[in-house]
Amino acid sequence: MAQPLAPNLSSEGEARLPGLLVVTGLSGAGKSTALRALEDRGFETVDNLPLSLLTHLLETASHSRPLGARPIAVGIDTRTMSFDAEAVVAKLAALRDGGLNARLLFLDCTGGELIRRFSETRRRHPLAPDRPASDGIAREREILEPLRRAADTLIDTTGYSVHDLKAAMTSRFGRSGSGGLTLTLMSFGFSRGVPRDADMVFDMRFLQNPHWDDALRPQTGRDVPVGDFIARDPAFAPAFERIADLLTVLLPSYIREGKAYLTVAIGCTGGRHRSVYVTERLADHLRAAGAQPNVIHRDLPQRADSAERRSERADAEDKAGSETLTAGLSH
Repeated sequence: MAQPLAPNLSSEGEARLPGLLVVTGLSGAGKSTALRALEDRGFETVDNLPLSLLTHLLETASHSRPLGARPIAVGIDTRTMSFDAEAVVAKLAALRDGGLNARLLFLDCTGGELIRRFSETRRRHPLAPDRPASDGIAREREILEPLRRAADTLIDTTGYSVHDLKAAMTSRFGRSGSGGLTLTLMSFGFSRGVPRDADMVFDMRFLQNPHWDDALRPQTGRDVPVGDFIARDPAFAPAFERIADLLTVLLPSYIREGKAYLTVAIGCTGGRHRSVYVTERLADHLRAAGAQPNVIHRDLPQRADSAERRSERADAEDKAGSETLTAGLSH
């Protein structure tokens, strides 16, 4: 039976929502998606005002917002007229000194992923309209560095789908006001990289892989036959119990230390079978213990595309090596 966790383990975000949230980051990192998600959560949102009007809005928010009014989310980036990163940082500091709960969210992303996104959408980078996108990304990263350093919250969207970013915004800026630790369980595939914002990572590639069963390959870790296959692996139960017990022990300690967010990432090769099943089982275990984890399956929407097929050779080598090791240990 799962041991009860501390009562303030939450999936709904901040104990005290910001009266003002400034959303910024690299072009292509998801600012528009983040603002739409905030609007869905009850924020009043505005994007890309000239800096002079932005300053007026911030001053108005600090002096005339009635108690209980909807929080404001303002999007700014290098396209904003008269943009000055240092000036934005200074204005936010002044607003905080004046008593406004003002916070800064920075959306980051790797250069390679941003180049891919610009290529797929056929958009030009705003700072490199007639040059390679990489030039604009490098320049923009330099310009935005003061905001990145000053950010209260940083979200790396490199491995995120639109759905994942919306879920991340909901978990951090939901309007329940319950406070506590926001726990996210994320399945992923090593073939697409380890999540950059993971606090803890567990590798499930030691389990037998349903990918090699033709009947199970098209299914996912949410399907009963796949779950039964994984659960029958003699290595599953003892490993799962130890991971679950470890989290049950650690989470109350993180809460006592005041940690606001914890992301636990569970990986396998493609992110569709073993990691998904274990993530769902861990979520059930922690809910029974009183937690309300957010669950994100980062790579579940992906099918067995060319990138995943390229990973099959590595997975086959892992499988062969595991069989050799098992045979050696049995003698």
